Amino acid sequence: MGQTLSEPITTKKTSSCENAFCRVASSSMQGWRISMEDAHTVNITVDGDPSHNFFGVYDGHGGTQTAQYTQDRLHAKLVSQPAFKAGDYKEALIKAFVDLDKEMYDDRSGKFSTSGCTAVTLLTKNNTMYCANSGDSRAVLSERGQAVPLSFDHKPSNEEEMRRIRAAGGFVEFNRVNGTLALSRALGDFEFKCATRPPKDQMVTAVPEVTATPLNDNHEFVVLACDGIWDVLTSQEVIDFIRPKLAEGLSPDVICEAVLSKCLAPVTGMGGTGCDNMTICLVVLIQGQGWGRLIEKCNRPLVS
Repeated sequence: MGQTLSEPITTKKTSSCENAFCRVASSSMQGWRISMEDAHTVNITVDGDPSHNFFGVYDGHGGTQTAQYTQDRLHAKLVSQPAFKAGDYKEALIKAFVDLDKEMYDDRSGKFSTSGCTAVTLLTKNNTMYCANSGDSRAVLSERGQAVPLSFDHKPSNEEEMRRIRAAGGFVEFNRVNGTLALSRALGDFEFKCATRPPKDQMVTAVPEVTATPLNDNHEFVVLACDGIWDVLTSQEVIDFIRPKLAEGLSPDVICEAVLSKCLAPVTGMGGTGCDNMTICLVVLIQGQGWGRLIEKCNRPLVS
């Protein structure tokens, strides 16, 4: 589980913003870990377009360099893609992840040589949510109280992931790539990559899976978070925790901090659960209808 402190650092770094389309908050907490390696992005109303929003959570490991660089550069890399300008947002997201990974791989300073990060992102454009994920951070949509996965965790023990790892000359032991890395897709982690192999065939690939979900009136909010949250609560448990608080009219920033507090382990002797860095981004989907309407929607009965 990595080294831990004698007492957790529970200070939360929280921010919020909003436009006509969404009301967003993010919060992060170092917790029991000896350093904070998470990063995240909240970018609303891009180029004057309130329907174009971009959010990302990046769970770093082996140092902060890759997660921080991804936070600073991934969105710019996305909007500069010819595919983005042509409206092919799935292809643009894949290319942005791959190009950013190559940019770090080609960096001659060596500052990215030992670090890596997961990346789960949400792009809203033209009334559609595009989620790109590489790793085991996760995005979950609340659709009238039901947890709908927008991403799928990439673990070395997954059959498709294991086939790629073995084809690249690696192995899976203790559910880890080569017995060390507990996820099978990531930016960085260049000890598992080589210049002669295509990105999609790398032992640990940066290529994301991308889903596209058209927005509808039953969509209430999206949660993006690192595995420090999902190791403690299931996707449905997170939705069940957040939705009643929105129904009461609590602000997203207060709710984000409450999620982190709930997930923090009281002691470290719990197998590592609740001891990780934690970051959450809560995207409340106003969709031009106003905050009062969102509260009404979250007060509706759940439907299967």
